[in-house]
Amino acid sequence: MAKVSQRVKKIQTKVELRPYKGTEALNLLKELATAKFTETAEAHISLKIDTKYADQQLRTTLVLPKGTGKKVRIAVVAQGEKINEALAAGADLAGAEDLIQNIMKGDLDFDRLIATPDMMPAIAKLGKVLGPRGLMPSPKSGTVTADIKEAIDEFKKGKLEYRADKSGIVHILFGKTDFSVEDLLANLEAVQESIDKNRPSGVKGRYWKSFYICSTMGPSIQLDISEFRDKVFS
Repeated sequence: MAKVSQRVKKIQTKVELRPYKGTEALNLLKELATAKFTETAEAHISLKIDTKYADQQLRTTLVLPKGTGKKVRIAVVAQGEKINEALAAGADLAGAEDLIQNIMKGDLDFDRLIATPDMMPAIAKLGKVLGPRGLMPSPKSGTVTADIKEAIDEFKKGKLEYRADKSGIVHILFGKTDFSVEDLLANLEAVQESIDKNRPSGVKGRYWKSFYICSTMGPSIQLDISEFRDKVFS
């Protein structure tokens, strides 16, 4: 069994076994973020969905209004003037076959890969390299597009892709623990609204099961779901 540090033991005693209101929970999250680095604020939301059915899958994107607090390195696979357009828009890397070859050799110094539609046949061979890392471009995530500038702007500002895993749980970051409580709350409300807006068509009755937040190295804090939603499910 892994040894629990004194730091962790101390902060765990500060979390009560009850649902917290949003602002109260976020204040506590910030208080408990005592690691020697700026921790990420995470949300873990359990939904009453069965993702083995096509009409109960949840995968989409949203732009956090206050950003992620993380510098996002973006690579773009394109041709001709689109390469210059990408670099001018803030891409960290851009290229055509040369960039594809570098990726095949293991050069993955980026957090997001965007591609123009005409380059997708050439990128197909990168599936084994990019797929396991969640970096394969796709239209659903907004990473296959002819509008390179808009895509780069959105991801730099805090656009995220999320999905429900096999257990029906959404794991998503919503900022850094050095954000103000107001900014964290705005981002968390955006997460809630996105999940409700994209409710799978096959879900009947109760949708949300539980809602927890935590920092990277901190304990989980349960949120009062009813505060974040228009409907209160029984």
